[in-house]
Amino acid sequence: SLEDEMNEIDYRIDAPLADSTLNALFGRAWADHVSRPFQHVLARSLGTVSAFVDDRLIGFVNLATDGGGHAFLLEPTVDPAHQRRGIGLSLVERAVAVARARGCRWLHVDYEVRLEPFYLAAGFRPSFAGIMRLDRPPDEHRS
Repeated sequence: SLEDEMNEIDYRIDAPLADSTLNALFGRAWADHVSRPFQHVLARSLGTVSAFVDDRLIGFVNLATDGGGHAFLLEPTVDPAHQRRGIGLSLVERAVAVARARGCRWLHVDYEVRLEPFYLAAGFRPSFAGIMRLDRPPDEHRS
């Protein structure tokens, strides 16, 4: 049953994660993922939340911070074979608790419009924000 499956998921705060482990998850989840190092990013994180099944990473979210009252939810990812089972929501709920426990007053997230129902269900409220893609020529910023 779904409940039995949820009980098999081991959520871990600040689990040590190798680049190869994260790249494997991101490669399964994101069609445009390019393998990259993660350790320099993780070293600056407020915290991470990971989901494992039988010690295999199936979900991840990173919390960045400004070092003060703001945290930023980055790269929430769930293995496609485990999506639509509440794992993403559980990752976000745990990340909210980590940010609150570590002194943050605000949690920010950017998302595509199609993901709004997920983030509303997680407790976020819409706000205006801006984003600029820096790794493309200026005429491509709109995409």
